[in-house]
Amino acid sequence: MNRKTTSLVRLRDVIKTDLPIFFEQQNDPEANRMTGFPPRKRSDFLAHWNRLLEKDDIAKQTILYDKDIAGNIVSFEAGGMRQIGYWLGKTFWGKGIATDALQLFLKQTNIRPLYASVISYNSGSIRVLEKCGFRHYKTEILPSSPDKDREEELTFVLEA
Repeated sequence: MNRKTTSLVRLRDVIKTDLPIFFEQQNDPEANRMTGFPPRKRSDFLAHWNRLLEKDDIAKQTILYDKDIAGNIVSFEAGGMRQIGYWLGKTFWGKGIATDALQLFLKQTNIRPLYASVISYNSGSIRVLEKCGFRHYKTEILPSSPDKDREEELTFVLEA
């Protein structure tokens, strides 16, 4: 098993120099398939993140694994619900980093309930949420596109 110790995982505020690494991480085809998000062009990605950096009501943390930028975790309001999301670079998958990062993030905030959505076949992310105390809340069928089958999006909740 590749499980590493929590002491190697840390969170810090996102800084602009993190953004090129985040861009490369979100540009991975397998990561896109696992999240259900298409990659953004560099200019669109940077514009999106620069808008996020200006907003005080969005929590934005860089996930560090040892000294490497492993990914990011964000929390934001959408549809009247406080959402949480995270993204890890593919080279950091399967090491317990996402679970450790989410646990650290949850210790920093007392906002509950928190909601997280995941594509039904992303078993790794589902395990992360369940290990951190989230439970299945609802399932929605996403609209199909001409090039793929209909997908299910699962929403999880962490209550007080």
